[in-house]
Amino acid sequence: MADKREVIYLSREKYEELRRELAELKTKGRAEIAMKIAEARAHGDISENSEYETAKQEQEILELKIQKLEETLARAKVIDTKNLPADKVYLYSKVKVLNLNTNQIIEYTIVSSQEANSAEKKVSVQSPIGKGLLGKRVGDVVEVKVPAGIVKYKILEINRL
Repeated sequence: MADKREVIYLSREKYEELRRELAELKTKGRAEIAMKIAEARAHGDISENSEYETAKQEQEILELKIQKLEETLARAKVIDTKNLPADKVYLYSKVKVLNLNTNQIIEYTIVSSQEANSAEKKVSVQSPIGKGLLGKRVGDVVEVKVPAGIVKYKILEINRL
C-alpha cells in the first residue's frame, strides 16, 4: 500500500477528470443513495429490509470512493507536460521503441500509476517497462525484465504529450 504522504504525479487532464468525478460523487452520487435509502425505509421495518441493507452498503462503497479520491487529489502534484524536455524519457514522455526481440515498433506513453492503461499503451512509470525507459535517450538499447522474459527495446523517438 502506498504511503499516504507520497506525492502522486498527474497530468492536468487527469487531475481535472478526478476533480469532476469527485464532484459528481459528492452531489449526484450521494443524492441517489439518499433517495434509495429513503425509499427502502418507506417500506417499513428496516431490520429485515434487504433493499435498505443494499442501499446502506452502496452508501459505504460510495463514501470510500469519495475518501480515496480526496486523498489522491490532496497528494497530487500536477505536471505541466508542455515544459518537459524531450532529450530523455521522463514522466509523460511519448516514446517510440523498436522491440528488438520481435522487430515491432511500439509507442508507449509513460504515466503515473493512476493513469496507466494498457489498452492505450500508457505504462506506469513504476512498471518494468516504465522503469526501464525512464532517463534513457534516443538510440539507447534497454533490457526490460517482464513476466515473459527479457525484452530489448531500442529507443527511436521521444516526444512530449
